[in-house]
Amino acid sequence: MSSVESRPGNPGWRSDADADLFDDPSFLLARVNALSLAAGSAALSEHRLRVRSYSVLALAASGRQPTQRELAEFLRLDPSQVVALVDDLQSRSLVTRLPDPNDRRVNVVLATDEGRALHARAAVSVAAAQAEVLGGLGAAERRQLTALLRKLAFPDSAA
Repeated sequence: MSSVESRPGNPGWRSDADADLFDDPSFLLARVNALSLAAGSAALSEHRLRVRSYSVLALAASGRQPTQRELAEFLRLDPSQVVALVDDLQSRSLVTRLPDPNDRRVNVVLATDEGRALHARAAVSVAAAQAEVLGGLGAAERRQLTALLRKLAFPDSAA
């Protein structure tokens, strides 16, 4: 039995036909992303949030005072998607839009007290879900994975 066929949860994939995918970083990233999104969505459902709305709320609660355009660029979403996400969070009194102190023609998105409290509770749920997804890794491996992903996600950043 090959190593691919002996993996837990394997529905009988043949290693000779499927080995390329098991060694393809793009496929592996997409699969881990799907697993992570599913776990995150399940954890966030009790807070009436989805992964994207949680991301907007987290950035609004960060103290950075992002504009909607900055949210769209950072999250790699179409600006119209961000407007809809902010509208939904605002309708729940979780965020507010205020004029940007540097450019009053632009709005910044800030978490309300209620939004910051919900973010704190949701962050605990997300951390537990991610610990489950990454449960096969040790602490040092998780730190290394995070550092590598950060390097790929933000190649121009010094962080």
